[in-house]
Amino acid sequence: MEKAKVSVIQLFALMFIFDLGTALIVSYGIPARKDAWLAVILGMVGGILLFFVYYMLFRQYPNLSLTGYVRKIFGKYLGWIIGLLYCLFFLYIAARNVRDFGDLLASSTLPETPLLAINLSLVLVICYIIHLGIEVLGRTAEVFIVILLLFGVAANFFVLVSGDFDFNQIRPFIEHGWRPILTTAFPSVVSFPFGEMFVFTMLLPYLNRPDLIKKVWLSALISSGLILSWTAALNMAVLGLDVMKRSTFPTLATIGKVNLFDFIERLDAIVVFTLLMTVLFKVSIFLYGAVLGIAELFKLKSHQRLILPIGVILIFLSMSIASSFSEHIEEGLGDTIKYLHVPFFIVIPLFMLVISIIQNYVKKKTH
Repeated sequence: MEKAKVSVIQLFALMFIFDLGTALIVSYGIPARKDAWLAVILGMVGGILLFFVYYMLFRQYPNLSLTGYVRKIFGKYLGWIIGLLYCLFFLYIAARNVRDFGDLLASSTLPETPLLAINLSLVLVICYIIHLGIEVLGRTAEVFIVILLLFGVAANFFVLVSGDFDFNQIRPFIEHGWRPILTTAFPSVVSFPFGEMFVFTMLLPYLNRPDLIKKVWLSALISSGLILSWTAALNMAVLGLDVMKRSTFPTLATIGKVNLFDFIERLDAIVVFTLLMTVLFKVSIFLYGAVLGIAELFKLKSHQRLILPIGVILIFLSMSIASSFSEHIEEGLGDTIKYLHVPFFIVIPLFMLVISIIQNYVKKKTH
């Protein structure tokens, strides 16, 4: 373990940027149609409930990371295997996020640049930041959250004054009943992005004020959830349902429509920079969680030697994850959530909590 410490503000910045991630840009909550914004809010409520599961686990093992307490709960051997599966899963999600960014950049800004060159440069920067340590990552997030918020305010202002915003595109509310909204919110929105915050259980032992974790986590989760909900509503109001369904990157299309006085236009760069910032931190945290976990499971003295080899694996994984971007998105919002996110972020943590409560109860009885 590193000797570094992360402040409360740094943890909030990391969690806030992490939660926005790629969800801010990709077509999100579309199965709920015009009520995508409502599905995001319900998903956020589910995310809050999930947080209490993660928090109770942390409270029982405050000095251990996920790979530490999974072995306490499931035993030495089964716990070790589950811990390793979590590390591999974190690496897989990191690769998916790298691919999201690479494809957005290749399709919108750098059409002549090979995908490998984009992914390689992003992952090398991330490996360098992780090598410098968690404190540097936290300090960087403190700076970037300000830039991110300024970009967000500017983009929203230009969209709202450009005259493309039509509130009637979102109405009528709950047109098709509650069923599509609930099936979109659970498990889709709950596990992506709110369930993905489970990776922070690898970093919580570094926090210098562990007593404030509940406040920090919940405030980051709620503020980012409301922003995602507003973004979904804004995209729907500008583009309409038909364009939203067909659009790969709705937020990019929304910003692309801005044209003020034939002077302020082509604001796509704001979206690209936003995704660069959010993906940079999201991939850093997933990669960091995976590297720390593997170093801990294999009892290595330092995790730093692992950073570059695992970074190389991440680059190849991001390239080979899907043959095309449409296939990548289909997998990401379909099978990945159903067969990986739900077990790893919802089922196993719930199971761990139940077992650890029983274990503690038995311990108290025997003493």
